[in-house]
Amino acid sequence: MFIQTETTPNPATLKFLPGETVLGSGTADFPSVEAASASPLARRIFAVDGVAGVFLGRDFVTVTKADAVQWDHLKPSVLGAIMEHFQSGAPALDAGGEDAGGHAAHDGPDAEIVVQIKELLDTRVRPAVAQDGGDITFHGFDRGIVYLHMQGACAGCPSSTLTLKMGIENLLRHYIPEVLEVRPVA
Repeated sequence: MFIQTETTPNPATLKFLPGETVLGSGTADFPSVEAASASPLARRIFAVDGVAGVFLGRDFVTVTKADAVQWDHLKPSVLGAIMEHFQSGAPALDAGGEDAGGHAAHDGPDAEIVVQIKELLDTRVRPAVAQDGGDITFHGFDRGIVYLHMQGACAGCPSSTLTLKMGIENLLRHYIPEVLEVRPVA
């Protein structure tokens, strides 16, 4: 098995491409070892000392390192953990494990606007940020403000504010006049 790696705009995060499907659909974000209980793959990666976060996409795994650790020391162990997982035949998510890759539900008077926001996110934004090893999902819409949840390489990325303000906010405001601002949620 040959696993490719790619850098991301976030220097603390690397994207690993195992050449196999990781998740059949959606994404799964594990910002801590405690959150990884439903994922044998994430648990195995978190067993590597220095791993601070794991994000699973359709065909990639994004790993975020702790600040005190260098990629030169961490990368071989993470590659080994990913390889061991795929050779074991275990699933990326346990049966009943939640797919955390969907948008938050929204109903109410702004439902039509929210449908448009989600469609633009799914067709124009999410494919682009997946290229960088992350994901952005809809969290809420209130009084013209869109709240988005940033995951994987996008979480904590130095350029995420620029991506939100200059990219996503301008895109949404262009197509949906009711959108006034875009903000991240923790």
